[in-house]
Amino acid sequence: MEYAKNILETIGNTPLVKINKLAEEIPALVLAKYETFNPGNSTKDRMAVKMIEDAEADGRLKPGGTIIEGTSGNTGMGLALAAIVKGYKMVCVISDKQSKEKMDILRAVGSEVVVCPTDVAPEDPRSYYCTSKRLAEETPNSWYVNQYDNPSNAKAHYESTGPEIWRQTDGKVTHFVVGVGTGGTISGIGKYLKEQNPNIKVWGIDTYGSVFKKYHETGIFDEKEIYPYVTEGIGEDILPKNVDFSIIDGFTKVTDKDAAVYTQKLAKEEGMFLGNSAGAAMKGLLQLKEHFTKDDVVVILFHDHGSRYVGKMFNDDWMRKMGYID
Repeated sequence: MEYAKNILETIGNTPLVKINKLAEEIPALVLAKYETFNPGNSTKDRMAVKMIEDAEADGRLKPGGTIIEGTSGNTGMGLALAAIVKGYKMVCVISDKQSKEKMDILRAVGSEVVVCPTDVAPEDPRSYYCTSKRLAEETPNSWYVNQYDNPSNAKAHYESTGPEIWRQTDGKVTHFVVGVGTGGTISGIGKYLKEQNPNIKVWGIDTYGSVFKKYHETGIFDEKEIYPYVTEGIGEDILPKNVDFSIIDGFTKVTDKDAAVYTQKLAKEEGMFLGNSAGAAMKGLLQLKEHFTKDDVVVILFHDHGSRYVGKMFNDDWMRKMGYID
């Protein structure tokens, strides 16, 4: 009989799917690494389990402990599933700009959800960075995950997602494109792919209001670049240790409006019901089209599922209110 011993064993080995209509103006073959096939419906399942296993191995996470993490929703979901299987409590600290669906889903899998204001500086005690650290200090037998600086984040993608992409493309991948948030996905996959073929180009998708693009190009952390934005799951107002800028060949920035519109387009023109960062990544790919030739194989990674954005990017009333559609 063929079966997984628990839900965590179904993580990984997600399919590559050709993008058709939306990639018509791109000369290359465009393939989506479709991460919603993971049990928590996002790529973050991979690193959530890896971070937990590594913390168990070195004693940071002890039996019966409480896992505490600041999350935009997806890492929290992966951690929550692992916590259920392994017998831990889960506290997710989330900013108020994240969709209600994300908060409801985290509660549905037994997590405690603490909501913090978005429009405060990272060092503000009310921020979700500071709140998650404080809760970890106050909670007995707890472990603060810190996905931004935790090396197991990038390592998970170096050990699983990168090799899968290399194998699935038969080593023919020439470009890798992905939204950047904690940096674990782009850095882990990019490192593995460049070790196989140093000519592979790695492109990050950033958003307006985030510091990544300017920092990559100039080495300057410009606080004037930082302002609130709507796009979920990508961009930062800090420099996470997991972002290895030496692996990234370039960034392109996508507007909130374009990210939202292309999230809908992926669903309506490709049958790909995906999250907000997928819309940003798809529009970013189109902005980079002059970098591709007919012989190229471009892999774009789609992080999460559209069910988390039903009240926002998939709600036409919300889209109209934001001025994204007529």
